[in-house]
Amino acid sequence: MLPKRTPVSARALAVALALAVLPSLSARADVKLPAVFSSHMVLQREKPAPVWGQASAGEKVTVRFRDQEQTTTAGDDGRWSVALDKLKAGGPDTLIVEGANKITLDDVLVGEVWIGSGQSNMAGGVSSYLKGDEVLAKLASQSYPTLRLCRGAGGGWSEATPQTIPGFSALLFSFGQQLNADLDVPVGLIVGAVGGTPSGNWLSPEMLAQDADAQKALKQSAASDDFEARLAQYERVHARWRELAEAAKQKGERVPGEPRKPVAVGEINRGSVGNLYARYISPVAPFAIRGVLWDQGESGTAIQGLDQYATMGALIRGWRAAFGQGDFPFLYVQKPSGGGCAWDDADPVTREADAFTPLPLKPPTGGEGASRELHLSIRNYPQTFMVAARDLGSGIHPINKSGYGQRAARVALGAAYGQDVEIYGPIYQSHKVEGSKVRVKFDHVGKGLAWKHGEALQGFQVAGEDRVFHWADATIDGDAVIVSSDKVAKPVAVRYAWASRSPWANLFNKDGLPAATFRTDSW
Repeated sequence: MLPKRTPVSARALAVALALAVLPSLSARADVKLPAVFSSHMVLQREKPAPVWGQASAGEKVTVRFRDQEQTTTAGDDGRWSVALDKLKAGGPDTLIVEGANKITLDDVLVGEVWIGSGQSNMAGGVSSYLKGDEVLAKLASQSYPTLRLCRGAGGGWSEATPQTIPGFSALLFSFGQQLNADLDVPVGLIVGAVGGTPSGNWLSPEMLAQDADAQKALKQSAASDDFEARLAQYERVHARWRELAEAAKQKGERVPGEPRKPVAVGEINRGSVGNLYARYISPVAPFAIRGVLWDQGESGTAIQGLDQYATMGALIRGWRAAFGQGDFPFLYVQKPSGGGCAWDDADPVTREADAFTPLPLKPPTGGEGASRELHLSIRNYPQTFMVAARDLGSGIHPINKSGYGQRAARVALGAAYGQDVEIYGPIYQSHKVEGSKVRVKFDHVGKGLAWKHGEALQGFQVAGEDRVFHWADATIDGDAVIVSSDKVAKPVAVRYAWASRSPWANLFNKDGLPAATFRTDSW
């Protein structure tokens, strides 16, 4: 027998329904801020500072900071935004956002804000490098009241202390700590990076589709691509892999990695175009920043038919458009990491450089320096600056993150803050054949060209019309190097440090920075 129901009046039912609905209405009415806004944050000085969030459609929202008060109304989609007028460095102050509710953010500073992104060399935490980097260990043991850390879209801001530093990016912390000391203003660091990721994951599909240069490069790649041939080759390789995998299973051995199936030109073979941009960078835009520090390259682009140069062009332009702050400085770490000798082996910045070695018997041939050349070319984009790394630690994951961070800070001081500091070693400018010799002129000679280690300047090679390269004699003449070889009567091409690793190349400027790899030919 069913239990007897208690009658419910229409009035009581209406009251109950109203009470049930009120919490959801209240939640919808609350003003909300993205995770990048929290107590302890840093706002960018000397630029309009956007503040944005969600509220109920048509809701009035007021933002108060220092002596400023900005008011707006949420749109039909609930979105709202204001921009604080340019701010002077300092603090702490309180930021208040008020609508149907009130949000109070305490201990807000104004100073310099940088975003760090890329793959594992940016993502790697301080704790992972403490044992191999004494400088980093010492820095991480201290507190920095005006240095603030933020994990981008995933969390709020915190003060840099021995408790918070170990879990933060080792490279970005080292970079920001140096800027904090040199500029004597608050510094805020926002990190969004994931190990093992290609650059194709870090720009949106729209950025790729709307970038004329990238689309031109893809069109050229498609014209010469034979996808069916690549697919047929994959099928053959994959069939052999299945045989090896089955044999390994039978023996209880490790199964070799499965070959990756090819994709058509313009498609990506790892993840999806823009998936990491959407997760880590888009939620932060258009937070006011000074610039970006990027460390990625080992994993390439993963976009078939598009190299790192074209992809980074689309990414840099796309990020700048998304943040809406013009051509802000974009710093990137040179790849591959290390591979060269250092001016001063005792300098903590360069102490992990390769030891100087004699020249190999024969000059390296082929495309051994092409990856360095390609990566160097990225600096040709406007307001884009390379963090030279030939004289820093080598390997996929160099252990001296403090050295990389300090070198990046040096580049920022010269490029973003206009300080009188040389940011590069000598970079090829032009050359002229003078009889049996070639005069190679350089930019970024700084305090002057110089060589270090060994008995003479070395690392240059020269070739004639036969395209056979020979080691060259080289002497410094002002801002130029005179190159010649008794085996080449009529030289037509010069190369320097043309290899993935070139600890035998010893041209520097007197500022202590290594000359960049170059070639005058296109063979």
